[in-house]
Amino acid sequence: MEQSILQLFPAGYRVFWQRTAREQEHIQEIRMRVGRPVIIHRDGREFFLSEQGAFTDSCQYAHCAAERELEEILEHICHYSPYAFEEELKRGFITVTGGHRVGVAGQAVLEADGSLRTLKNISYLNIRVAHEKKGAADGILSIIYSNGRLKNTLLISPPGCGKTTMLRDLIRQISDGSVYGRGMTVGVVDERSELAGSFMGKPQNDMGMRTDVLDGCPKDIGMLLLLRSMSPQVIAIDELGSDEELLALRRAAACGCKILATVHGEDRKDVESRFGWKSSLWDGMFDLVLVMGKEKGKCVVKQTYERGDGCAEVFGKYYGAGGMSGTGIVVSGTDGWEN
Repeated sequence: MEQSILQLFPAGYRVFWQRTAREQEHIQEIRMRVGRPVIIHRDGREFFLSEQGAFTDSCQYAHCAAERELEEILEHICHYSPYAFEEELKRGFITVTGGHRVGVAGQAVLEADGSLRTLKNISYLNIRVAHEKKGAADGILSIIYSNGRLKNTLLISPPGCGKTTMLRDLIRQISDGSVYGRGMTVGVVDERSELAGSFMGKPQNDMGMRTDVLDGCPKDIGMLLLLRSMSPQVIAIDELGSDEELLALRRAAACGCKILATVHGEDRKDVESRFGWKSSLWDGMFDLVLVMGKEKGKCVVKQTYERGDGCAEVFGKYYGAGGMSGTGIVVSGTDGWEN
């Protein structure tokens, strides 16, 4: 039951949540708001739960979450000691056994200097169900290595298109080694506990035999800490988003580390406009950029950009345990990146 979402609910609520737990493999989020219908995000679609816990398309017959219900669920998640979870609540989420993440919102309690102390009167829960998909990166392993050497790689993707799932499996396979390259020591800075899904410092997801995880630490600080303490051959982070993080990545690369990172964006031009791709911080950092998206409801790698090889393929290939299928096309480009 450790991995089951039933663990998140007190015993008295588990009959109601049994149907949802049986569909766990297909569920991305469970959203609960006081006085509002419970909403389930399943395979990209939105459902409500009836008073019997069954899925329904009609909000007319949906179960509305009661204030006491949310209080009891949160107390259970906090092991009936919410003060022990003040730091997690301050960050806005709690990671539980199994790697599931419970986001919270309510009334902010501020310190005298205006900084956030904690949250109280929590009236909103967002349960993000963890999915570990081993083999998700099978289809791209051949292009992230060159003669056994790992390329510095960036994944660009809008939210919900599988970049974290892809990065997680890349970390595992790079750490363990494959036919494309030997196993490498990987340092992961998991600021929001989404990659490893750590609970009490222990990853709930398989991150590979040579991986060290720094959980809950800001990425720019964490990368430098790992460089000093764990001597990684590869540094991996999810959701790159600031110049400080870019600078820390450059320092890692200057120390001889290979780098893996993801960033939110629709495509390379979107990232260029928001983060200043042409700036010196980006210059020469990444050898390979993969642009992800969705086609027919499935996550796909849509494009690759590779520095200095004279060409790049545009992929419309599904990734998953069975690898990728489809045919690439060759196009040309300028400015040092082939597009």
